[in-house]
Amino acid sequence: MQKYILKIKCSDEKGLIYRVSDVIFKHRLNIETNNEFVDKENNRFFMRAELSGELNIGEFCGVLEAVLPSDAEISCLAKAKKDIIVLATKETHCLGDLLIKFDSGELNANIVAVVANHEILRSLVERFNIPFHVVSAEGMSREDHEDAVLEVMSQYKFDYAILAKYMRILTPKFVNAYPQKIINIHHSFLPAFIGANPYKQAYERGVKIIGATAHFVNDNLDEGPIITQDVIHVNHEMSWQDMQRAGRTCEKSVLSKALDLAFDDRLFINENKVIVF
Repeated sequence: MQKYILKIKCSDEKGLIYRVSDVIFKHRLNIETNNEFVDKENNRFFMRAELSGELNIGEFCGVLEAVLPSDAEISCLAKAKKDIIVLATKETHCLGDLLIKFDSGELNANIVAVVANHEILRSLVERFNIPFHVVSAEGMSREDHEDAVLEVMSQYKFDYAILAKYMRILTPKFVNAYPQKIINIHHSFLPAFIGANPYKQAYERGVKIIGATAHFVNDNLDEGPIITQDVIHVNHEMSWQDMQRAGRTCEKSVLSKALDLAFDDRLFINENKVIVF
């Protein structure tokens, strides 16, 4: 029996859950899990349901459209692994964690390719028999380099692009090529600690917590909708290298949690916030 994930986002009004449930019942589907949320301030309704049965998705969504508000956004997908492409630079911790989970079957996604602007990660990636592409930025403008990266990415079909410590700032052109499909991980010091070596800056300021944030990328640098965050406590006995090691562990964990949610279709973007079911 096939399983499906139904997601609905629309204006809130009375009777929505009844109408959706009635359509599900008439299509002889079973509701295995169901979650709803109403953003009362903006009068927005969100629903995610896991269904099982046999379904003509196009017909099913058409019936739902007829009973829901005109602004309804409906997604119904058969449960399956996502396809992802990973962008990286030089750091290994986030990319390595993804590769190991992919190889062991713990990642609910297929890594179709890795694209980097340096050669340093090639040997790591090729151990897992994953295509590795280098697009060097040396001697190129940001725009020309992005065009070259987009050309490589266009060779693949994928659901999400993951920035595994990809350290180049993306232009609106790049972001708009894959709207709401690019997920980034960064240390949560931004914007207080920007530029080179944020852990050393944090150490010199005597911070008491460090952390990480996973978010969707938009046109505002590191201000996209937040998916997951976490912090860990540090103290004066730790060097900046100790903080960096602890921070990298936190980054891997936060990115992993965010991707689990994204790959399981548990996220709704609501203005500049993320609804997480």
